[in-house]
Order: sequence, then structure tokens, then C-alpha cells
Amino acid sequence: SSRHGRDSMKREQLGHLLRAIADATGEVDMLVIGSQAILGSHDEFELPPETTLSMEADIGFLDDPDEEKSDLIDGVVGELSPFHASFGFYGQGVSVRTAVVPDGWRERLVPFAGPATGGARGWCLEPHDLVVSKLVRGDPRDYRFADALVRAGYVGLDIVAERLLTTPRIGDATRARIASCDCRIPHAQ
Repeated sequence: SSRHGRDSMKREQLGHLLRAIADATGEVDMLVIGSQAILGSHDEFELPPETTLSMEADIGFLDDPDEEKSDLIDGVVGELSPFHASFGFYGQGVSVRTAVVPDGWRERLVPFAGPATGGARGWCLEPHDLVVSKLVRGDPRDYRFADALVRAGYVGLDIVAERLLTTPRIGDATRARIASCDCRIPHAQ
């Protein structure tokens, strides 16, 4: 569609990444935690353009205590890899510990699988959990991402506020920053 140019990731590309990682690692189940996790819940053509701008997907494994497996991702499909050079998008290996997410996030993961994944499965952060992790990160792009999902009606502010209260590892300064951010995000007291 015209709203999404070449510089936005599509579900098919996320599937291709997952398939390539599974082929290289033998691991079928992967965790998708960055902005591209939204593709687990919505097709790219439904989403506001601000939400799929990145050509990078943050992917890790639920069971990777020493982060050895996530390190493999960078070599297989990472930035500047032959995969990236060939296809124009890439995966970034991440640790499960990277994302600061609300309690109960694992029970809410959204499965992503289909012809493009070739038997691999991406477990994507649920949209509200994803928005919380973005707000905690606090980059201006993360605020735009969160705001776009709220304006599109895919994320409810009341649920975001509730989940912020159950998010470990965020202090008062972070909560104050989120409360004062320039987006329609509720004040998480």
C-alpha cells in the first residue's frame, strides 16, 4: 500500500528472519520484543506507518540463559551480514532480560507463524506490553510508536496505565518521565 514504503518491515520479512534463524540454530521458538513485535498482532497494511519504520527486528529466545543463542542471530541475519545485504532488513539478537515488561507478559505473548516462517514460531510481545517496554526505553521514536498505536485504537490507555503499575525495575524517575511525555499516555502514578 502507498502508506508503507520500502523502509517498513512487513510480516513476510519478519517470517523470513525467523525461518533463517531457525534454519541456522535449530531453534523453532523465538521471542520478538522490539517494535516489529506489533506484526504478530496486526498486518503491516493495518498499522500506522510510524509503527513499522524500522528494518530491524529484535529477536531472542525464551530459554537462553547465557545469551549464546541470541549472539548467533547477529552472525546469521544481523546488521551488515550477507543476509542484510541480500534482503535489506535484519535481525538483532537480544536477551529476554533486555525488555522491561509488565508482570505476566509471557502468558500474553502472541504467536506468529505461517507460510513465511517455515515451521518457526515468533512469540511477539502483546501490544500493551510492547508499548510499556517502549515507554520505559523512552526514545522519542518510542513515544511516537506508542502514540500512533493509541491513536489507531490498537492500544488502550487504561490497560497501559494498569500494566505500568505491574512493571518491575522501573523507578520513580522513569515513571515521572513517562507521565510527562508528549503523547497520550496516562500518568502512571
